[in-house]
Amino acid sequence: MAVSPSQFDSLAARIEGKRDDLIALTQDLVRIPTLNPPGENYREICGYLAERMAKSGFEVALIRAEGTPGDSKKYPRWNVVARRDGAHPGECVHFNSHTDVVEVGQGWTTDPFGAALIDGKIYGRGTCDMKGGLAASIIAVEAFVEAFPDYSGSIEISGTADEETGGYGGVAYLAEKGHYKHVDHVIIPEPLQKDRICLGHRGVWWAEIETHGEIAHGSMPFLGDCAVRHMGAVLAEMEESLYPLLASKRTDMPVVPEGAKQSTMNINSFHGGQAEPEPDFTGLPSACVPDRAKMIIDRRYLIEESEEEVRAEVVGLLDKLKEERPNFSYAINELWSVAPTMTEKDAPVVASVQSAVQAVLGKQAEYVVSPGTYDQKHIDRIGRLKNCIAYGPGLLELAHKPDEYVGVDDMLDSAKVMGHCLMDLLLPD
Repeated sequence: MAVSPSQFDSLAARIEGKRDDLIALTQDLVRIPTLNPPGENYREICGYLAERMAKSGFEVALIRAEGTPGDSKKYPRWNVVARRDGAHPGECVHFNSHTDVVEVGQGWTTDPFGAALIDGKIYGRGTCDMKGGLAASIIAVEAFVEAFPDYSGSIEISGTADEETGGYGGVAYLAEKGHYKHVDHVIIPEPLQKDRICLGHRGVWWAEIETHGEIAHGSMPFLGDCAVRHMGAVLAEMEESLYPLLASKRTDMPVVPEGAKQSTMNINSFHGGQAEPEPDFTGLPSACVPDRAKMIIDRRYLIEESEEEVRAEVVGLLDKLKEERPNFSYAINELWSVAPTMTEKDAPVVASVQSAVQAVLGKQAEYVVSPGTYDQKHIDRIGRLKNCIAYGPGLLELAHKPDEYVGVDDMLDSAKVMGHCLMDLLLPD
């Protein structure tokens, strides 16, 4: 429907009046340290969200993703889904946020789980990615329900697990169980900035490469075969041929930042030889030639590329070394992959958010694509729902960084955009 200025002004004022509630909610969420890995305090944060949403008349379900990667008795993969039906039949708008956060890392000047409010910003791990977005969506929904209790359709809010490690214990599991079959619109409040609409993401292909050698005494390495040197040859060949090839590939996708408009590959980890000793071990390593080395690569690819092409580039490089280098042998284990995805600009949810950004911020939203994947991949691939975007507060470049923060005003503006979308999609004509 066409949202009337007076109606929206009333809703925006209601959202603005919830500023203190928004701050407190964000702080509460950040102070639950949902570190992943290993997946801590998932049940606690889902219980908190369930209690909060039940007070606003939502029916709430806590769902454990049993048997998914990482799920265990010690670290169960819990998700929460809250639903509230309106007074009339209509479409379903679903806000999905992941509740897990990455490791803290070094370099913080504030308490990573203190959620300190400093100069209009809340600091802490997960503030930007993406508990600030989760809090903004809750405030938007609560304000909308209070202002328009006779809305049509239904509203859902989910807090899901494991997005930071692939989302298989969260959105992927829910999609496999059919939890999105009835959903018409999905907004994922990832931190892409309040004046941007994220249409999708690049593809990803992870693989573990192993090179083989022969163990021998370290004083007589000529009697063995060093797997680390073989892996060094792999790295050298990547520097010589693969990285320049990736840098030459460009996309028409509106990927941000600029450096991600090309294909990229990250060396995620590298290990060769003896295992790292326990922290309290004070002895010396033994003298051995390493008989195996392992490296995990994280390849991000463009919508113009295929997974087969991406795989063939790496396998071809390894086969070339096998032909040229004496005693070179390898194994490759593909860990996981996701194809690129991009929602069309004329999709209903895109049009609604674009209109809302114009109304709230007085400008056209910029269309972007994320350099890394997020849970849209599972909504699309498993849930079979293309009408999905990411839109939320926060600066993308702060994600996973020390002194991560989210601005309170940005959260409020994003909540107003989300509220405007709900008016557009769920109020009867």
